[in-house]
Amino acid sequence: MTGQSLWDVSEANVVEDGEIRINVGGFKRRLRSHTLLRFPETRLGRLLLCHSREAMLELCDDYDDAQREFYFDRNPELFPYVLHFYHTGKLHVMAELCVFSFSQEIEYWGINEFFIDSCCSYSYHGRKVEPEQEKWDEQSDQESTTSSFDEILAFYNDASKFDGQPLGNFRRQLWLALDNPGYSVLSRVFSVLSILVVLGSIITMCLNSLPDFQIPDSQGNPGEDPRFEIVEHFGIAWFTFELVARFAVAPDFFKFFKNALNLIDLMSIVPFYITLVVNLVVESTPTLANLGRVAQVLRLMRIFRILKLARHSTGLRSLGATLKYSYKEVGLLLLYLSVGISIFSVVAYTIEKEENEGLATIPACWWWATVSMTTVGYGDVVPGTTAGKLTASACILAGILVVVLPITLIFNKFSHFYRRQKQLESAMRSCDFGDGMKEVPSVNLRDYYAHKVKSLMASLTNMSRSSPSELSLNDSLH
Repeated sequence: MTGQSLWDVSEANVVEDGEIRINVGGFKRRLRSHTLLRFPETRLGRLLLCHSREAMLELCDDYDDAQREFYFDRNPELFPYVLHFYHTGKLHVMAELCVFSFSQEIEYWGINEFFIDSCCSYSYHGRKVEPEQEKWDEQSDQESTTSSFDEILAFYNDASKFDGQPLGNFRRQLWLALDNPGYSVLSRVFSVLSILVVLGSIITMCLNSLPDFQIPDSQGNPGEDPRFEIVEHFGIAWFTFELVARFAVAPDFFKFFKNALNLIDLMSIVPFYITLVVNLVVESTPTLANLGRVAQVLRLMRIFRILKLARHSTGLRSLGATLKYSYKEVGLLLLYLSVGISIFSVVAYTIEKEENEGLATIPACWWWATVSMTTVGYGDVVPGTTAGKLTASACILAGILVVVLPITLIFNKFSHFYRRQKQLESAMRSCDFGDGMKEVPSVNLRDYYAHKVKSLMASLTNMSRSSPSELSLNDSLH
């Protein structure tokens, strides 16, 4: 048959009246050749132009010489839409159809999506976009359930380590009260006291910077008010007691300082003790007076005590988890800002360098572009020319767009981690360890198993979509 077209072998393939027989999964039709040749780029149009049997079998799944019929192992329920396209030149999508199955089907037949009629195009493309958001919400719920379940099991495992230890039940109750705010009345009282001490420490540090509260020492240098020193020493004593108590009742001493919250507690008191040692060294060895500057720097680190509130705030812990797992989005934001700052700073320098001393160098223009793109606008440096003002307007508008783009992704992650943290806290509070370990915390294992199975099925579906050779098998199973 080499060198012959389908028309040269009409005895085998084409009916005498110019029609060919098509069998799509049991759905049989006769199609006129001139109708198919209106769209020669489609699969059926290319079938008529084949010059050999081997070429035809590359486009269809089988050919029956006796019936003179082409067979396609495809979904017969979707083929009427393909027939309608050949007769009208337009595709229509019914509301009950799966847009992804329909998209795969028309792709197989070589029909482009731009043939979808205007009455169906908006709905079709909208339905293709919506599942992406639903997929994100579903994935967030799934990850929330899985991660919360794993964390609850870790919490339950830590609580079980007290069994068989001396005063195990008493130590477990103290551990729950100290590490889980809101677990009991005792834990709530302890949490409120800790918050008040943290806020008191921060307030006294701020007030101590005011000239009215600074008392000069013997050398005339400003010193701390003795009343504030009392508050500071009380705060350090409380923070030290808090850390030692948590360490004493910890179920696993080796894992204790792997917890970020425990590291924050440690860092909140270390500067004070280092400062105390430095002052003693300076007093005993005057030649090391420069070490006093180290003590001044360490005093400023007291502001980081505000991070201790993360132990008592679900929102702060969720914010920390969001920043930890949103490094890609944050990096993308910084990249956008860097590109914009580089471009607008050079443009501003080129326009303003001869008429504006504040924008006479590119580094100075970097500062101006950074302030403008982040919409802060200090007003310390402003362009004076008309071209410079237009550049500033473009810089501000670009900054708004650049900042807004990644915000939605970061907000979605924050919502996910906040929801997961609330579920975790609720499950922990439902645990009853009054008389030892009785039962596993309340977790819906059915939902957990369902999410796992759903995740597996989604992975298999994605694999099948990425493998064109399996498309016909999947459709035949339907």
